[in-house]
Amino acid sequence: MNKKITPTTNILLLLLANAFLWSCHEDKSPTLTIHPLPINATIQGDILEGPSVLNDPDRFVWGGSALKGDDGKYHMLYSTWESGDSLPKFGDSWVLHSKIAYAVSDHPDRDFKFQKVVLQGRALEGDSLAWDAQMVHNPHLKRFNGTYYLYYIGSKDPGPQPQGSKGENVNKRNRVQQSQKIGVIAFNNFQDLMSGNFKRPDQPLLSPRTRVKSNDIVDPSPEGTQAKPDNIIVVNPAVVQRPSDGKFLLFFKGNLYEPHWKGVHGVAISDSPTGPFVPSDDFVFDIKDKNGKISSAEDPYVWYHQKHKRFYAVFKDFTGNITGKEPGLAVLESLDGMDWTKPESSFFMAKEVILKNSDTIKVHHLERPQLLLDDIGNPLVLYGACSLINVGPRKDGSSFNVQIPIRTD
Repeated sequence: MNKKITPTTNILLLLLANAFLWSCHEDKSPTLTIHPLPINATIQGDILEGPSVLNDPDRFVWGGSALKGDDGKYHMLYSTWESGDSLPKFGDSWVLHSKIAYAVSDHPDRDFKFQKVVLQGRALEGDSLAWDAQMVHNPHLKRFNGTYYLYYIGSKDPGPQPQGSKGENVNKRNRVQQSQKIGVIAFNNFQDLMSGNFKRPDQPLLSPRTRVKSNDIVDPSPEGTQAKPDNIIVVNPAVVQRPSDGKFLLFFKGNLYEPHWKGVHGVAISDSPTGPFVPSDDFVFDIKDKNGKISSAEDPYVWYHQKHKRFYAVFKDFTGNITGKEPGLAVLESLDGMDWTKPESSFFMAKEVILKNSDTIKVHHLERPQLLLDDIGNPLVLYGACSLINVGPRKDGSSFNVQIPIRTD
């Protein structure tokens, strides 16, 4: 005998259906969808020039990191160093001569103007023994509880290595590169930074724990040492505070050789933005290639999205294995900052810029991504180290920083 369907039964079925649909909606992961917008620039020879580009005819310009200050202006710290025929090519000069400069603008995505070099290798100030005597690079600007923090990398030349050692044939450029560590400077405002009213760290914030490479390595670890994420170097700092426990997470890149070079990543944790940071033994952003090896990547920028309740990381993917399309900027996500997975779309941005006249320009380099975020974590502007051509062998300052406005859905 068929049961009679009453109005009460209909209401119960409707409520159950709505609950099911709501639960399906709740379980679906939020999606970060970004749209790069046109920039105000034109091609002039081998570079871009215009309001959306920071360049310098006498210097190479590279990665920049920017924040909005209490004065309503936008403050950028960026890597720069002198160029010219008498100086080494880009591929060597960034290691040997990089400095950190300060620029300011009334706008987040254009018109940044150079003010002053605010940090340089301490050998130029008479201290050739300091851990950052030779160079400073990779600025990452953050603000926590009203104080600004400049995270950066520095290095010095440990000098020629003993005959018969694994480092005896390593030249100065590579000795400096293999000695890179992360430091941090705290300051109250940008006037203090320009006037030198800050304490420069006598010791690095983070140093590598292992030095594993089969040959051409300064101060190698003992044979049989298992390489950790912080192998040989720690560079490309990215710092974020985890809302769940207030801990500060410092992401970094190390180098592995299997046998060829690749960039891999780890994370160190602290109760304070100035450390001490304790590195984990686990690799992060460890998306595997078809051979089961960690895909090569670098330059992470990590942030927490308040509405999505998760971390995002955008970084340079060398091979396209992480983007799922082509080499470019990839994005991963994480609920706790430790375990990272691909979102529905892991392709963040192609190596190209769109001009105001709607021309799309393929670029050779678009890396060191740093973001300006809104209050909940939506990207507003991407600041990227950029060049139209392979800048590695050049001596003419043909690199620049581009400011790409972003619309999010």
